[in-house]
Amino acid sequence: MKNQLTICLWFDSQAEEAARFYTSLFKNSKIDSISKYGKEGFEIHGQKEGTVMTAAFTLNGQSFTALNGGPIFKFSEAVSLQIFCDTQEEIDHYWSKLSEGGEEGQCGWLKDKFGFSWQVIPSILPELMSDPAKSGRVTEAFLKMKKFDIEKLKNA
Repeated sequence: MKNQLTICLWFDSQAEEAARFYTSLFKNSKIDSISKYGKEGFEIHGQKEGTVMTAAFTLNGQSFTALNGGPIFKFSEAVSLQIFCDTQEEIDHYWSKLSEGGEEGQCGWLKDKFGFSWQVIPSILPELMSDPAKSGRVTEAFLKMKKFDIEKLKNA
């Protein structure tokens, strides 16, 4: 096993679609494997034989498993993935692709079309927030934003 930790995302029936979508957005990403439900265990999982059970995938070196577990559980903002971006172009890319069909939130948060939450954040934000002379102005600036604007944060 190459990674000791793998993030498992529970979907109703969109695991493979989500894995293919996410791997299309991030560099150094790939589908690792797809497994399907067999006839065994139907009385417990209720999934039709031959449908996708899991899609194992890697996003920029991080392992994920997308599981088709049915409609029992839903995503919430209590768990999100943070994408630290060095340029405004990166922010614009992830923001536009991930929010398409989803929902834009405040302060770099969004939900994708599957309902999963992401934070698209400038890499420079922790540095700006650690400067006591700037952190208040930076906070005031980003609280007014949905998608982060790096220049506005630097100029705050």
